[in-house]
Amino acid sequence: MGSWMLAPSHSSTNHGPLARLIVLFALLLSSWLGVVEAMRPSRVAELRQETVDMFYHGFDNYMEIAFPEDELRPVSCTPLTRDPLNPRNIALNDVLGNYSLTLIDSLSSLAILASAPPDDQDTGPQALSDFQDGVVALIVQYGDGRPGPSGQGVRGRGFDVDSKVQVFETVIRGVGGLLSAHLFAVGDLPIAGYEPRRFPDEEDDIEKHPIPWPNGFKYDGQLLRLALDLAQRLLPAFYTKTGLPYPRVNLRHGIPFYLNSPLHDNVGLDPKPAEDSPEITETCSAGAGSLVLEFTVLSRLTGDPRFEQAAKRAFWAVWSRRSDIGLIGAGVDAEGGHWIGGFSGIGAGIDSFFEYALKTHILLSGHELPNRTLPLVPEGDWLDPNQIYQPLSDEDNSADSFLQAWHHAHAAIKRHLYSGLHHPHYVNAHMSTGSPQAYWIDSLGAYYSGLLALAGELDEAIETHLVYTALWTRYSALPERWSVRDGNVEGGLGWWPGRPEFIESTYHLYRATRDPWYLYAGEMVLKDINRRCWTKCGWSGLQDVRTGEKSDRMESFFLGETAKYLYLLFDPDHPLNKLDAAYVFTTEGHPLIIPRKKSHSPVRKSSPEKAVQSYFNTRFTSTCPRPPKLPPLSSSATAARPDLYNAATLIRLHQIPNIHSGSQDSIAKLGESESQTQLPERPRENYTYFPWTLPPSMLPMDGVCAVSKQAQTSVIEFPSNTQQSVGSAFNLMFGGHNLVRMGSEGIAINSLSGLKIALVVEEPPETTERAWRVYSIGNLALGRDEKVFIARDVLEDMSDPLFHRVRDSLNVDLLLQIEVPKEPVEHNSTSTEPEPSFEDAIDLDESVVANPNFINSFLQQITSVLREPSATFGPEPVPKPVYKYIELPAITPFGIGAAPLPDVREAPNPTTVAYIESLSWQRIYFAGHACEGKLPDAAPKLHQVIVMRRGGCSFSEKLANIPSFAPHSNALQLVVVVSDDKDYHREDEQDTWGFNYIRPLLDEPQKTPAGIPRHHPIAMLMTGGGQEAYDVLKTTRSIGLRRRYHVESQGLKINNLVVL
Repeated sequence: MGSWMLAPSHSSTNHGPLARLIVLFALLLSSWLGVVEAMRPSRVAELRQETVDMFYHGFDNYMEIAFPEDELRPVSCTPLTRDPLNPRNIALNDVLGNYSLTLIDSLSSLAILASAPPDDQDTGPQALSDFQDGVVALIVQYGDGRPGPSGQGVRGRGFDVDSKVQVFETVIRGVGGLLSAHLFAVGDLPIAGYEPRRFPDEEDDIEKHPIPWPNGFKYDGQLLRLALDLAQRLLPAFYTKTGLPYPRVNLRHGIPFYLNSPLHDNVGLDPKPAEDSPEITETCSAGAGSLVLEFTVLSRLTGDPRFEQAAKRAFWAVWSRRSDIGLIGAGVDAEGGHWIGGFSGIGAGIDSFFEYALKTHILLSGHELPNRTLPLVPEGDWLDPNQIYQPLSDEDNSADSFLQAWHHAHAAIKRHLYSGLHHPHYVNAHMSTGSPQAYWIDSLGAYYSGLLALAGELDEAIETHLVYTALWTRYSALPERWSVRDGNVEGGLGWWPGRPEFIESTYHLYRATRDPWYLYAGEMVLKDINRRCWTKCGWSGLQDVRTGEKSDRMESFFLGETAKYLYLLFDPDHPLNKLDAAYVFTTEGHPLIIPRKKSHSPVRKSSPEKAVQSYFNTRFTSTCPRPPKLPPLSSSATAARPDLYNAATLIRLHQIPNIHSGSQDSIAKLGESESQTQLPERPRENYTYFPWTLPPSMLPMDGVCAVSKQAQTSVIEFPSNTQQSVGSAFNLMFGGHNLVRMGSEGIAINSLSGLKIALVVEEPPETTERAWRVYSIGNLALGRDEKVFIARDVLEDMSDPLFHRVRDSLNVDLLLQIEVPKEPVEHNSTSTEPEPSFEDAIDLDESVVANPNFINSFLQQITSVLREPSATFGPEPVPKPVYKYIELPAITPFGIGAAPLPDVREAPNPTTVAYIESLSWQRIYFAGHACEGKLPDAAPKLHQVIVMRRGGCSFSEKLANIPSFAPHSNALQLVVVVSDDKDYHREDEQDTWGFNYIRPLLDEPQKTPAGIPRHHPIAMLMTGGGQEAYDVLKTTRSIGLRRRYHVESQGLKINNLVVL
């Protein structure tokens, strides 16, 4: 307190009260400074050391018991290898390739531990030594990647092993692990205190200038050559017609089991039948699209473009197959390119595709486009699957294209998979419609919060991460699936194999916010793993998180990812945490970077294509936001969030006994049986906050709990009426069925009889106004953008306040009746060219008619097929004219000069009426712009409709040029103004019908050409389409008016219900 000194006062000698206040303030400040620390540095160091011990307990046991096999059985203390007796055991055989997988996956973790701060156990130097010894041990087994004698290892020459493995797992674990270790070995990724001797760029050939290590080994790029060897063995899988790689490949023999591959010269043949090609060709979006990081770095380091181009092509092959609403599925056929199953989500089968979209942008940022014209001299067996495709464009190769893909993917997820009910989480939906299909949380989806943090979507990242933290608190692990609806483990999928996704997101969120809450979440994970997963030979997974039953497998990613992210969380000053460069962690947790140095490869030729335009879109997040401000006393913004307890109640955490609430040590000791977890016998209370390691002092004293968001819903059940006759083609078409799906657009309702419709209120900013949305009909769920179509005559006699139609006062449709000329009887029978039809001549472009009613054309086809011809007797009747009908959307004007529309009979629906003799108005006058003075007197007297072009003068002036006339049924009824699309279309707005008008303004009362107020104002409409629509109107035989309706319930509009 020496710095706090009170200056002497000359005005008063009574210093007691003031001095006491200063002392009290100093004490409060001291207390505050202590609390703000939240987690003491010494405690962080303890957790860091516990993580190091955890890693080495697994790594040392693997090297002693299992190496050079792939993995370790920690319960039985034996190696875990492939299952040669059961080739269909893909859970093992897809991953374990007989190439010392755990060592490869652990090398980058050892390199990271090598930067540990100085401690009594010499963690850093020991880890560096273990890293270098691990590299040597690997090369002894598999050679140094050269073609000569040094390339032969104890187990084989490179990865020449007879193992059929999954392409995705081999790339992310094998190729990625080797590349990351290489980058650490040569100093392109930092290791504290390790500075390999380097040379100027023009002499920086590591094979000529190897790096000497203390163990006597000279590193000259052996890991890079081994990564190239492994990757080349995967290239046969990329020989498909779709660009999507086959899911599996044999590291020695390639893909002899995929009989339809172009690699087997079957490009021009029909696909072989399934019985001749039994191998599964289904891959997943993540498996096909998550190869870009590893293969791009490999290509850039070796100068071999094959891998980068193949991986990028696979990524775009997945993305190009996204649905119309921007979602991708989980399973896709590598040969046919079609989706297998319709589910979309953020978890298993899809997860890392989104991750690689954003991370590829980061990795490529600031680098030149790849060399796609570099001539390569093949050495030995040379495979290049890119030769069977068109080259990728510069746009396909640019970093900005991947950012754009991420932005649109995230927007689709936020729109269709994100649920804000109770507490934000994600559901699984149909990829084409967005309709919810399953309400479970996937443990693999825990990565997404960390990805959002990297993308700058910080608030969404924080709120969704709370769900996984509460779920971990409940089970002391994450079950593979957990049902939000049932509040329990989904379908018995209760295992946790040591997955890293939750701690990965925790790490990224701590880096983004520096909120100590995430340190306590990491402490919880570390303590729970120590308590539940320790065995004398390593670390097991959990076969069931509810019982604590152990699984006898230590997955390679436990040391390669889970331990790595935990360590980096507790080492805030690690060189990687301070590295200002475009490096990324792969989906297997391996750091990768493209070194910024001159390449020893030939100079890249200029691309003949135009330069790629920079991508920037203000609708998406393109900068990192400021993290939430930490409160001065509790020091945790996350702990102070008002929705903290909403996440807990979503997981039902408040209903679960808190096993850590007793006065005894919260970390229960293991009993004699390692397969079960010993817990305190009598928990004193249920959970009230999470993580359970969080000190109560970090909770705000004046904290509040926000009301969880609950949906305001309404269910309308219509009585069943088997005698109901709708009087439309719907009954004929559906044969009495009430519903039919209209592709991905929505549902058409034939009859309301017996239907149950569920509505939910949507508020801004989700919609422009507060309104209902139909979210299910019966047991059929609807997506957020799906519509419900219903014929207006179904609602004609309905006056129920819960469900009634309301006429639209703004928008109408002009129905144009156009006669189709008769085709000539005789024609040249030898001609193969189709004769042009009148329908083709008058068809408007979709933009002209502003998305014409697609269901009308659909119904017209159905009714024309189902309509039975009537028998005729006597003389053959004169054939009736054939008419074509076109609808033009139109909008009414506003202002003091606007007049109501004429009260005419509504035009019938041409799809439901067999024959229409004529519509309301047959006499039409075309006045051009109508700005050059008074129109002829005959125009309003002898014509029912006057058509004008927009422009040249105001709307009021156009109407003022119409002569006076006596109202009559054959006199002028309506003025139609045709506008160019650019005059009325708002690009930033779209309504249900696919168009949007700026309403015309009539800002003064209507007058005659003499300037006298018009006693009978003229009704006016404006439509679009420009000259093309104007010309079509000239071919019109008659015009009718079809008014639009919407449906309201309890005073609110039902937004997604469209009345036809």
